[in-house]
Amino acid sequence: MKSLSKPTRKPAPASSLGIVGGLGSLAGGDLFFKLVKSRAVLADQGRYHFLFEQHPFKDLLLPLDRDANMTSRKFYVFQVCQSFEGSGVDAIMLPCFASHTFREEIQQELGIPILDMMAALSAHIRHVLEPGAVLGVLASDFVRYAGLFERYLGADFQLVYPEPQDQQAMMAAIYGVDGIKDGHLDGVPLEGVYQACLSLQAQGANLIVPGMTELSLVCADLQRRGVTLLDVNEIYAAAATQADGQPARPPFKLGIVGGVGPAATVDFMAKVVRHTPADRDQDHIRMVVEQNPQIPDRTASLLFDQADPTMAMYATCKRLESAGANAIAIPCNTAHAFVERIQPYLQVPIVNMLNETVEAIVEQYGPGKPIGLLATSGTVQSRVYHEAARLAGLSLLTPGFDYQELVMSAIYGERGIKAGFVDGICKEQLLLAAEHLCELGAEVLILGCTELPLVLSHCADFQVGAYRVALVDPTSILAIRCVQLATRP
Repeated sequence: MKSLSKPTRKPAPASSLGIVGGLGSLAGGDLFFKLVKSRAVLADQGRYHFLFEQHPFKDLLLPLDRDANMTSRKFYVFQVCQSFEGSGVDAIMLPCFASHTFREEIQQELGIPILDMMAALSAHIRHVLEPGAVLGVLASDFVRYAGLFERYLGADFQLVYPEPQDQQAMMAAIYGVDGIKDGHLDGVPLEGVYQACLSLQAQGANLIVPGMTELSLVCADLQRRGVTLLDVNEIYAAAATQADGQPARPPFKLGIVGGVGPAATVDFMAKVVRHTPADRDQDHIRMVVEQNPQIPDRTASLLFDQADPTMAMYATCKRLESAGANAIAIPCNTAHAFVERIQPYLQVPIVNMLNETVEAIVEQYGPGKPIGLLATSGTVQSRVYHEAARLAGLSLLTPGFDYQELVMSAIYGERGIKAGFVDGICKEQLLLAAEHLCELGAEVLILGCTELPLVLSHCADFQVGAYRVALVDPTSILAIRCVQLATRP
């Protein structure tokens, strides 16, 4: 056996931790106490902020026998974790072994990490024991037969459990009337746990590992009797207050401001799926979409001083942020005239489709090619593309008045794209405007309204009249960039 001294702790970043209480009230309170008195917290008390949350849990008194139903426990844990996420905590502590059998399932639905108690316990054991040692496990029947300890430790250590009669006595000592879970920490309950420890020692256990957080309440008493039992609450508290105790970031979630327009939103989502490297459903990116066609028309606001969409866009972005989005995409070119107003008041970034498009053009075609812009009059008048192009060293061409009217009619006309048409007169109007831009010298055309790629596709060599021109689809470029953000290490 190695020395039982603890690993050297690394400095922790500023951290706000939420503690899920109610699954074992006394054990949860014990964890909170050990967090507050941990060395890292006492050394820098201004660094940490703890929230302990406990609600009525209807199955609290049910023993965790082999066939215990976890449904209500799962829902309880998820609801408390969701509350913590809404409160803005950095991470969640879940002091319950039974709940760690489904921790990953809950984690998939959250945007903040649940600190892995089993990982902390396993790391400590590997620090104090060589592989191949015998571990005695004191766990509830449910945790024992769920294979939780086998999953984390079975490959490196030999695991033994109490004999059946000792296991039964220990379950009664923890969960029975006047048991440890109810605060009776000595007398018959303590003796029941002690006998289970002796059973493990008789099987050659080099170290006794807790699989019930209530054991932390009697750990010191058992250690004084010579039992080598670990205090999981102390270990979990130490792991939570050091930098390397933080797990990998949860899966990326993309927030999408939808409905601007509705068909373009669906087109953008399809492009995200198309550009995602995936072998199965689960490899695709999580997306949360608010399809809100009631956001006031961006072009009407910019051209005719009609209803301002800023507040509706901001409110939609905040709801996406609250839903755990790591980044926000707005598949609407004209809406980007309002992004600078909104971004300073958000915690997550809006991926700027216009900037990404201009950067992609420079990378693929170089800074010297003249660029034509097919977009709404609102986008043209706002000059958001002009500014992005100027910063990248590109010259930008826009249609003359009559041809710009053709573009607007193709988008907003009675047989336009927003009315559900993708062929016929709307396509003819776009081609006329595109040819006009080519006559002005454009060699690359930006399809600068997200409805336009529903009619004209992204193409490096497109024939329009007597000209060959590259068509650039900002929606595709935005989708590719969002996939890159989601799949980066």
